[in-house]
Order: sequence, then structure tokens, then C-alpha cells
Amino acid sequence: MNWIMKKTELKRYDTYKPSGLEWLGEIPAHWEIRKIKFLFKEINERSFNGEEDLLSVSQYTGVTKKSEEVNEGDFITNANTLEGYKKVSINDLVSNIMLAWNGSLGFSNYNGITSPAYSVYRLNSSNKVGYFHYLLRTDLYKAEFKRNSSGVVESRLRLYTENFFSISAILPPVSEQTAIAQFLDSKTALIDKAIELKEKQIALLKERRQATIHQAVTKGLNPDVPMKDSGIEWIGEIPTHWVVKKLKYISTTQNGISKSAQHFGFGFPFVNYGDVYKNTVIPLHVEGLVNSSVTDRHLFSVSEGDIFFTRTSESVEEIGLSSICMHTISDATFAGFLIRVRPTQGSIRKNFSKYYFRSFTHRSFFIKEINLVTRASLSQERLKQLPVLIPPIEEQDRIALALDEITKKMDNAINIKQQEIQKLKEYKANLINSAVTGKIKVA
Repeated sequence: MNWIMKKTELKRYDTYKPSGLEWLGEIPAHWEIRKIKFLFKEINERSFNGEEDLLSVSQYTGVTKKSEEVNEGDFITNANTLEGYKKVSINDLVSNIMLAWNGSLGFSNYNGITSPAYSVYRLNSSNKVGYFHYLLRTDLYKAEFKRNSSGVVESRLRLYTENFFSISAILPPVSEQTAIAQFLDSKTALIDKAIELKEKQIALLKERRQATIHQAVTKGLNPDVPMKDSGIEWIGEIPTHWVVKKLKYISTTQNGISKSAQHFGFGFPFVNYGDVYKNTVIPLHVEGLVNSSVTDRHLFSVSEGDIFFTRTSESVEEIGLSSICMHTISDATFAGFLIRVRPTQGSIRKNFSKYYFRSFTHRSFFIKEINLVTRASLSQERLKQLPVLIPPIEEQDRIALALDEITKKMDNAINIKQQEIQKLKEYKANLINSAVTGKIKVA
């Protein structure tokens, strides 16, 4: 990473001048500032039959074909026909009016059509798409798009054409536009390759972490211990002194509280779906609040050692994920999208539970037992059939302690890689910003 982030041997321009824009500062003396309306024209050509490739735009990938991938923030059409959709030509700028402020715009590499809710613009032939591709997606311009958007709250901001056209663009000579684009193409490709490598390393570390947990909670720590058939196809052999019991024999189960919307946002602590989905351990201080009664707080209590499972979602992959309550949360209740499993005393340790139930050991069971209609769901009765491997209590403690140490090292390694990725992304953004605003001279 160091060789990528090493300071580039680039100089500044000889002379600078005030840009006249408070948000920009100085620019090279021979560069210009022009309103976008003098550089782009709006395109409003419509499809006659809607048979062209459907295009969308996101802050992450720019303009893509709908047939290739769907990204978060994309406009998903439910129209019966695409007649009347806006035509897009290669190198046209497509802007999501509602999300331009977060970078949901980009130049198209395709001919096609896009939603009438988007704006389509064409850069005049005397300027270079490559340069504006980088310029208009900088944080500097995202802030300008936001400042010039209409609307009171963020979710309702709209960047209409007249507002977009009123924004000032930084305009180097055409030869420098080309040089800047080529420089950034080369440098960002190297950075992206380094990021991709680190993401693969993180994925491998996470796989290794899961495999280590799976091995420990299904086979124990001693590789020489005598083994027996567990009778469970997806688990195989287990130590001979371990016991297998269905969950219903070592716990009680309870679905969460059901309340109408007006009861939420005030009152007593509330464990929601996200608290379980995102965490192996329930946060001690949850953000949710619900107006619960004394009876509610008794029936749907959240106590030390409780195990919470996600029971309904759009996706099978999100069902059966668990989170452990390590410390009782006074007066708390939990969401109806969750199932609480309360182990009987002396059956299974909380420190062992946090690894055992969150491991991929049980995915085969959940995929088989989940009911798929309009949403994926897991009932209490099906969850009760989950086979649970139970080592002796002392061994549960040893396994949990060993996994605490091993996973801490792995989590630290993952965290370091994630920090390196963040630094690379920041470096990339700063490099782009410096090049397109003339802070560095690339040619």
C-alpha cells in the first residue's frame, strides 16, 4: 500500500488566481470557471417502443445495464411498458434527480433508455467526458449538488435541470482535461486493484474465522479425542462424550412483542431486529424505545443468557441469525420479528452460545426448515427442532475462552485491513480532487 500512497512527484502550477467561488478557492491562472449550462445540454429524446437496454445509475457503479446488476439506490421500474422512457447515448450524463447529491450520476458507456425520473445531459464536443467523469463525482461537487437541490429534508431533495445548470464548473484547457483523465485512470486503477486485493484478504480471514469457530463448536479443541456419529448429516462426527439434544429440551421459546407504530419511539428499552442481525452480542444500551406495560416487560423480558434469533425477512440468508444477551437489560422487551430462546439453567453457557449459534453450523437446518411464501420465516416450532451439540460445562468454557483469543487476533487483522482500505479510498478521493481542481499539475 505504501508505494501506492507514496507522495506523487507532481508540482503545482506556476500561478493561481481566485476562482470567485467561496467553496472552491484558487485555481490555475489559465483555467476558467463556466456555468454548467454553457457546457451541457439537456436531452429529452423518448423511446418509441421501449425495447432498448434499460439503464440505471448509482453512486457506487455509475451507469449500468439493468440486465447486468441491480444496486442499492437504483430506481426499480414496475412499469408495464418502457415506451416514453428517455433515450441515452454513449457518453451522455445520466443523473438521478433524487440522489444526485450523493453521487448518483455518471456518464454512460451504453446506448439505452432510462427512467423519466432521471435527467440526461450531453457534454458539448469541445470538452472531454473523461475529465468531467471525475469532476462531477467529487465530494466537492456532491456538496454543491446538495446545496442547489430543492427540498426541505434530505430524503426529498431534487436536483432539477435549472439548478444543475446554475452550478459553476472548473474548466481547464482541453489538452489538460485529457491529461488529467488519463492520469486519474492510471492511478485509480492501481488504487482499485489494491483495494480489491485487501477485500479478498478480508474475505479469506472471515472464512478462516468461521471455519475455526465451526471446528471448535462441533469437534472441540482436542484433535485426538474419540469421536462418534452425531446422527446429524451436516455435522458428522462429534466427541463421544458430547450430547445432542433438540433445542426444545434445553430451553423455552417466545416470539417478540407486537405493538402498533404509535407505541414506538418513547418508553422503555427495545431490542429490535437490527440489534440481533448486526451483532453476535446484544448491545448493552439499545437505541430502540417502546411504550410497554408491566406485563409486556415480564413476558418479553431480555435477560442474561437469552439467545435471540431472527425469524422473518425478505431473504433466507437473514433468517436464523442469533445474538446473545450477555447482561440483563432492565425493563427491556424485544421485537416481534425475533424469537427469544431462554436456555434452562446449567444447559449451555452464554460465552459458548455466542459462538455456537452464530456459526454456519446450522445453516443447512435453517434453509431446510424456513417457510418461503412471500417472505422467509422461521416458526418457534421449527426452531425447537434444532439439534444442539452440548459439551460438558467446563469444556464449553474452555472452547469459549480459546475462541475469544483466536477471534480477537483475527478481528484485529480484519480491522487493520479495513483501515487500510479506508485510507486508500481517502487517498483516491483526495488525488482526484487535487487533480480536477488544479491543486496538482499532472502534465
